[in-house]
Amino acid sequence: MGYGITGLVTELSAGVTVFLLIATAVLSYFLGCLNGAVIVSKYILQDDVRDHGSGNAGLTNFYRTFGGKLTFAVIAADMMKMVIAVFISSVLCSTVLVAVPIFIRFWAGLFCALGHMFPCMFQFRGGKGILSGGTLALLLDWRITLVVWGIFIILVAVTKLVSLGSCVASVLFPIMSVIIFPAPSVFLCALCVTALILWQHRGNIVRILHGEESKFSFQRKQVKP
Repeated sequence: MGYGITGLVTELSAGVTVFLLIATAVLSYFLGCLNGAVIVSKYILQDDVRDHGSGNAGLTNFYRTFGGKLTFAVIAADMMKMVIAVFISSVLCSTVLVAVPIFIRFWAGLFCALGHMFPCMFQFRGGKGILSGGTLALLLDWRITLVVWGIFIILVAVTKLVSLGSCVASVLFPIMSVIIFPAPSVFLCALCVTALILWQHRGNIVRILHGEESKFSFQRKQVKP
């Protein structure tokens, strides 16, 4: 069947293909909306993370604001929703396909990341998609994982700038994706994920260029009572 959407369109009728794409997109989006940082801070800690620090509903801002063991709950929630989105989408497609193209994983991952960044039940104020995107890389191929996660870890370790590591890793994501899975539709999905991440980091990019970006520290900021 190949890596891209071509095999899917060839094997199925246009109507079934559109239904599968819409169904997996909607399912993945709403799973992505289950933002770990917002859910844990708002409903467990009774203190919305978006009211603190950068105002972002992501892992870094949550850790800087609250720290503690609940940070692992945020990590688990944001990783698992991507795993579930990709898994269920693959299972759904396998009911009508002999072999599920890798494109479905990229497609589901794209909409799960979109839901994470713009969750409809949380006023469309979500995270920046790094943990979700990193989890998608883990689900795709070990070579993509090695390059994307490797560069991220090295840059953060050297510069202490999580945003810099995130942006560079996201740029490498579509490049590695199309090298491993040479299909235009795969590249387009991966490129959309990168575009979303860079858009969410636009303020960070400006601060990096001006030398004003905050560096990551394991010492979290205290929330004022």
